[in-house]
Amino acid sequence: MQIYQVPHYILPAPSAIVVTLVQKRASLGHHTLVTLQEMLLGFGLATTVGITLAVLMFEIPVLERALYPYVIGSQTVPVFAIAPLLVLWLGYGIMSKVLMAAIIVFFPIVLNTLDGLKAADADTVSLLRVMRASRWQVLWKVQFPSALPFILSGAKIGISISTIGAVIGEWVGAKAGLGRLMLDANSQLQVSLVFAAIICLTVMGLTLFGLMTLIERWLTPWRHLDNQNF
Repeated sequence: MQIYQVPHYILPAPSAIVVTLVQKRASLGHHTLVTLQEMLLGFGLATTVGITLAVLMFEIPVLERALYPYVIGSQTVPVFAIAPLLVLWLGYGIMSKVLMAAIIVFFPIVLNTLDGLKAADADTVSLLRVMRASRWQVLWKVQFPSALPFILSGAKIGISISTIGAVIGEWVGAKAGLGRLMLDANSQLQVSLVFAAIICLTVMGLTLFGLMTLIERWLTPWRHLDNQNF
């Protein structure tokens, strides 16, 4: 029936997408590595800065009261409004995309780390203080281990959504990356290539999420042992 004969430049057949994945594998591989590099660098930057800031906010209540509204407010600004400014300031190179990915990941890392530090067992903290443990010892031996599951949960969220920041940055201005490839393919009505790039992004996001889940199981084995015993 005619109603089902959708033009290939609107919705390509799955077989056409598979063929494009095979034929364009070199180009897709190159752009995937560019986007992956942006995501990982942005994730690393956000994790380092986010955990450090969360610890400082936890240890210095005045700092938390001063900065917490800004941390929340940073998520109310649409990312599309920030991306053109970053490209203008940092250029079309990798740094604008790295910073864009970091902005996306930053919020769940900070919020989860801060909540995890506050969730430490109060009795254990009091016991260490009675034993004259320093603030650093209490933080390192009780509060940070308590926050670790929270941090890893935020990291799983962050690594999954880091694709958003990287691709939006590439849409606004980039020399390479899956976002740039999608724009070029869309302008040439190569819709099967657009879908192929989306598949690469999806597989990359799922793979990184799976790796972060394995890291979580490795760093917090007691949580999974408790679940198995239950």
